[in-house]
Amino acid sequence: MPESTTTPADAELLIATGCAHCPVVLEGLTTLLKEGLIGQLTITNIVVQPERARELGVRSVPWTRLGPFILEGMHSPAELREWVKRAGSMEGMSLYLHEQLKQGKLQQMETFLAAQPQWLKALIPLLEDEDTDMKVRIGIDALLESLAGKTDLSPLIPELGRLSQHQRQSLRGDACHYLSLTGDAAAIPYLQARLQDESPEVREIAEEGLAEMAVSENA
Repeated sequence: MPESTTTPADAELLIATGCAHCPVVLEGLTTLLKEGLIGQLTITNIVVQPERARELGVRSVPWTRLGPFILEGMHSPAELREWVKRAGSMEGMSLYLHEQLKQGKLQQMETFLAAQPQWLKALIPLLEDEDTDMKVRIGIDALLESLAGKTDLSPLIPELGRLSQHQRQSLRGDACHYLSLTGDAAAIPYLQARLQDESPEVREIAEEGLAEMAVSENA
């Protein structure tokens, strides 16, 4: 049988004595461990060892970390299997961010992306997809606004630059705004190009973005 070229994700589970849902999640993760789909499983009973829960800021169980994903509450074995398949992929992270933002977990995702900015690019497909839930779009806007100035957003510039030329006017405008939030000079040519946009609204957003970046440089 050929060896897998993908390193299995590790998992961590916090449980508590008397928790009704913990055994289901534990069984699901144990099965994945036996099958080699996760490489290591760390289990802590927070009734016996509450320090780990305090360290992670966990207030309820079951609490699962599966690769890069943090999953709170009850998840069936089938759901856990799907998430472990998604671990490590940008597509999987896009699905994760969509679900978390749709559930209103904005602060958690801000903390998550600030600590792991390599996953910021997973927001791009959500911006581009016309079917992305409006609540998620609002969440992305709030995320990038909050992370600006605290987290390096410059790796997003090439993809945001591409979106600034999208046929959809609303997306061009959003991309211009997010380009200005990067505060990076590499975003300027994309914004300057949109000063000639057919949409007055996009032109205005691009102009405002350039003005904001100029103020930031001179501050």
